[in-house]
Amino acid sequence: MEQPVARAILPSLKTDLPVLLLHNLDRAWPQHDIDTCLELGELMLESLRATGHPVIKERLENDQLASLLSAYDPKELVVFNWCEEVPGIPRSSWMVAQELERQGFTYTGADYPALVFSQDKRQVQQRLKDAGVPTPVWRIFYTAGEVEWNLFPAIVKPSFEHYSLGITREAVVETIDELRRRVDYVLEQHQQPARVEEFIDGREFHVGVIGNNELVMLPPAEIDFSLFDDVHDRLCTYEANFVPESLAYQNSWAKLPVELTSSELSLLERVVLGAYRCTGCRDYARMDVRMRDGNSYILDVNHNADLSPDNSLIQAAGMIGLPYGSFASLLINLAAERHPVFGNGNHRNSIPVKRRYSYRLIDTTSG
Repeated sequence: MEQPVARAILPSLKTDLPVLLLHNLDRAWPQHDIDTCLELGELMLESLRATGHPVIKERLENDQLASLLSAYDPKELVVFNWCEEVPGIPRSSWMVAQELERQGFTYTGADYPALVFSQDKRQVQQRLKDAGVPTPVWRIFYTAGEVEWNLFPAIVKPSFEHYSLGITREAVVETIDELRRRVDYVLEQHQQPARVEEFIDGREFHVGVIGNNELVMLPPAEIDFSLFDDVHDRLCTYEANFVPESLAYQNSWAKLPVELTSSELSLLERVVLGAYRCTGCRDYARMDVRMRDGNSYILDVNHNADLSPDNSLIQAAGMIGLPYGSFASLLINLAAERHPVFGNGNHRNSIPVKRRYSYRLIDTTSG
């Protein structure tokens, strides 16, 4: 079945491209997480095969990625890079991309320099600011004693973490004393600089983008915090994302479709695509955005966003005619454009500047 949105990004989709599906599994994880990882790996494998792709699946369970990859010829396949880290090495997604590039593989998602860049939220925030993409007012603190701040409520985050690590309801502070205590907590517990932002107490959207030359913004998903009256609870904490038995997880969820005026949707589009362009996203990404008083602010850029089937990005893709396997196939085709045999072999810069893009607006307010 032909997918109109996919064809808007790539005129010709190939569903017979050979694929190496690469994902990670850490045997030190809780058994439930291991079981879930194995199930998701099989689901992605079968979904890709159902679209027509010949697929080999490999699990990275140790730090021997170079040896694992050496069994394959980079000219004969495209790597679907679903590795979030090298097992046992936190924040190491960039190391996977680095080794893939060292051995000459073409792979899906952000490249090695972009993933290195994305690890440091200070750099990401500065890049967004330099590009004129709106973000909350922010500042980095290296000691609690230097903290001076007058915008409340504020939120305190670790500078290098992903997956909402370090984000709890206590991360939202309303006084300078609370702020200093929380900065001290981040410095001590996470051993990294503390990033302080104005807390934008407004609507939160998670918005996917797919493409390289042609960009498509997927239908935004809104995080529903309507059951919470306390400002400390109106955010995506680690518990809200990963702890099913918590109240935060049970009482907040992503809504699709959402109610947005055409001007609000256009505003989201400008901000989200601006962030995608200036931070080196490739093939796909997800932006976390807050909207307040007619303005939109980028909270986070997720270069290789979660591709679990219940994630809002995948759900949004399904709304515009891209079921799970077709979405994954589209990513493979986008990567294949960079392949020396399957594509034209012309690699684009990691962080394209001064490049003109076109895209289509997906209006979720109708239908």
